[in-house]
Amino acid sequence: MHSVERGEQRMSAVRSFWMGAATLLLSLLMFCPAVLADEGQTWVWLSSNDRYSKYYAPASVRIAQSVATSDGRAVATEIEAEIKTSFSYEGAEETIRNYKINHVIPNPAQLSYSVAQVRVVPQSRTLQYLGETFYDSAGKVLWSKGEGKEKEMNSQQFDEEFYAAIIDTVFHQGEMQRLRADNRWILLWSDETSGVKTQVTADTSTMRRMGDNLVFWAWTEVRDADGKALEIKFDKRAVNLPQGTERIVTGRYWSPQAGWQALDDGYEGAYRMINRDAPEERGLVRLRAFADGYSTWITRYQVR
Repeated sequence: MHSVERGEQRMSAVRSFWMGAATLLLSLLMFCPAVLADEGQTWVWLSSNDRYSKYYAPASVRIAQSVATSDGRAVATEIEAEIKTSFSYEGAEETIRNYKINHVIPNPAQLSYSVAQVRVVPQSRTLQYLGETFYDSAGKVLWSKGEGKEKEMNSQQFDEEFYAAIIDTVFHQGEMQRLRADNRWILLWSDETSGVKTQVTADTSTMRRMGDNLVFWAWTEVRDADGKALEIKFDKRAVNLPQGTERIVTGRYWSPQAGWQALDDGYEGAYRMINRDAPEERGLVRLRAFADGYSTWITRYQVR
């Protein structure tokens, strides 16, 4: 009788152990976004969609260069880190097409993930790939590429979340939080004439104050009475807040006839006056208010 009880106790203990282990594993999967992979590197998940999953390695983040400010603080001006991208079949297919490497990786099912070394410059919101290596699911190298061009981060850039995560690791200023905020985009102005509606919004995650200028990326949509898009503009602009002038730094323009093309604003980069009593003036008022209310945010990472 006692041997049966001891056997049941042992079985109960074994069941309790495995149930506890399973519960612990489930808890780790639910609450810990980090995944261990690639030679022991700890990758923290950032986001996923039906094509890509993005990760970065916090332990790899290092300040490559910094500058001492007038008050004795050291401000990072170059930061390096490692990032990882995993691919679905469709993501691998798109990546192979974009990189023009179908002769190297003919079957998208081969491509599992890539690991890259990147450099970010917080003062100019740029990210540059220093090198990137592509792997199959077993960790075999399929292809590698060297240094890429610097890219300014905005809402249209694939690497925007990588940039924000790396910057936050060093500065802790809420870059990622601003990217994902409901009020990331603020309405500058809208106007409707003869059924045609124009609306301009500004991306607050990109806003930086440089002297008297507030520099940011803006999105303009023009739609007809049925809501059909007639034109779209995505541009980086500098607004001189005291003077009430603005200029287009760079951008792209879309129309149903021509698709996306480089934006030519007709002023060749020169400043133009923002007309008083026009819809654009409401945007100027909104920008001045934002600059006053979020002065710390728009001067983040500056070297003074």
